[in-house]
Amino acid sequence: MADKIALLLTIIGAVNWGLIGIFQFDLVAYIFGGQGALVSRIIYTLVGAAGLWCISLLFRDRDAVKE
Repeated sequence: MADKIALLLTIIGAVNWGLIGIFQFDLVAYIFGGQGALVSRIIYTLVGAAGLWCISLLFRDRDAVKE
């Protein structure tokens, strides 16, 4: 379950970075009141932690993950 949550947060972060890169539009900041808003900072932190968690997915044995 943690893998799926981390993957979802990483996808949200990737979409947000895509919007920033293409349109210079930060969706998270727009929704939650700016980059410095507490909720935005929490989301950025969760996305960063999820990205770090997803690094472990690269090094796992696929057969061991299937449940």
